[in-house]
Amino acid sequence: MTTRSCPCGLPEAYEDCCGRYHGGVAAPTAEKLMRSRYCAFVRQDAGYLLRTWHPRTRPERIDFDPGMRWTGLEILGTTDGSAFHSTGTVTFRASYRGGSLHERSRFERVDGAWVYVDGDFLS
Repeated sequence: MTTRSCPCGLPEAYEDCCGRYHGGVAAPTAEKLMRSRYCAFVRQDAGYLLRTWHPRTRPERIDFDPGMRWTGLEILGTTDGSAFHSTGTVTFRASYRGGSLHERSRFERVDGAWVYVDGDFLS
């Protein structure tokens, strides 16, 4: 990742990549939503994370660990989650200083927009 590329790992600048979703444009796929949510964790954007969390599973608030430093995102696989689907999964590894998080996340469309439902931690 260069200093000009988006934290989600794609080569576009933040403003042209996840920044547009953080600004209100709906993510077109479950993978794009996953990437934008990772970027929101990097930027500690609790408002975006809560807005893109399924109402059924959304917490009241998000408490960020001030010592957490996210260092990279790797998408390992996706199922469904396109404009033609109502559900999808994204399997990813998110690295942070000192370790990584490996998860298979589930997404659904609510009122036409992709939202994060929940996920399973993987080894």
